[in-house]
Amino acid sequence: MSDSKYATAALIPFTATVGDERHKIYAELAAKGPIHPITMPTGQSAWLVTGYAEAKALLSDPRLVKKGWQGTSSAAGLPEEVARGIYTNMLTSDAADHTRLRKLVTSAFTRRRIDKLIPRIQQMTDELIAAMEGQHTVDLISALAYPLPLGVICELIGIPEEDRSAFRVWTAKAISPGLGSFEEFQEAVTSLLLYSRELIERRRRDPQDDLLSALITARDDEEGLTEDELTSMIYLLLIAGHETTVGLIGNGVRGLLTHPDQFALLREHPELLESAIEEFLRHDTAVQATPPYRTAEPIDIGGVRLPTDSMLIIAVMAANRDPRQFPQGTTLDITRDAPAHIAFGHGIHYCLGAPLARTEARIVFRTLLDRFPDLRLAEPGESLTRMPSVIANGLTTLPVHLR
Repeated sequence: MSDSKYATAALIPFTATVGDERHKIYAELAAKGPIHPITMPTGQSAWLVTGYAEAKALLSDPRLVKKGWQGTSSAAGLPEEVARGIYTNMLTSDAADHTRLRKLVTSAFTRRRIDKLIPRIQQMTDELIAAMEGQHTVDLISALAYPLPLGVICELIGIPEEDRSAFRVWTAKAISPGLGSFEEFQEAVTSLLLYSRELIERRRRDPQDDLLSALITARDDEEGLTEDELTSMIYLLLIAGHETTVGLIGNGVRGLLTHPDQFALLREHPELLESAIEEFLRHDTAVQATPPYRTAEPIDIGGVRLPTDSMLIIAVMAANRDPRQFPQGTTLDITRDAPAHIAFGHGIHYCLGAPLARTEARIVFRTLLDRFPDLRLAEPGESLTRMPSVIANGLTTLPVHLR
């Protein structure tokens, strides 16, 4: 791993937080090749994949495995009961286990259930935007981009409104173990686990028309989700189901406002909203990198031979700007005709919540731009900061002038 042809990624991309600094670091890495040795925040050695073609190939390669809850990088530091209770989900499962879990969850997390939420998503969006009326400057993350996805995922799962106040604290600490205090991470995930168990018991006693009640009763040949699978699914939905949509909204608005020609084009041609959302997803991906994979056997990729049991993560935001696939990829172009981005992953772990994220984004961007056509940044785009994280790529704040 010390070969001089490789870049030294260390923790730099994950802790680069100012403006486009993270993108620039990934671009420097990608210019040196599609794969790089790194040291994870947990101190483990791993390989970082930045090339689009290599990333897409690996994401559908059966030789790349998760190894269940034991294969997660932070499981070793947690009590087994906690690790099993938050990491026994689709994202950590392989082969038959993954197929069974996805089938059970898909039976409950239906398109019909998402479509039923659309009026409520619109109502929540209208209420949040109405609360911004009369103000000249707001932080769009705290005013809209954060509370809407959290509210939507909580309503989908069935988490009462009075229980939601603690979730941002928990999820912010849970999303990147190793970049903060491990004690805080353990406390956050343990709190989420205990709450999830309590909520499951409530729903068993008193089922509701919500996703959690549907998951509790889901069956495949009379086999349902285990207790660890249920709590892990709640954990996955809360983390993946709202943090990534916060990033999509915040990064997309920042992208538009730092590309005024594209903002003007979208205002003039609102029918471009669908393609604009896909470009937001590609241009400044809310998922910085995947959770770790392991090689089940030696794999040759990008001129490197990875031994069996190598840890590997896919830098999604780097792959989505790979100049070999996306010429002028640093520029936002809502009319771009390009290969499909991998913002929602690829292969068997493709994000089950992608339709919900796109639905929320359509409603938010259409409503926001209709209500505030003169929206503009209150601070230079290059001064805005991002969360330190291995997985997420989201802004901490997004100050905007509404008019």
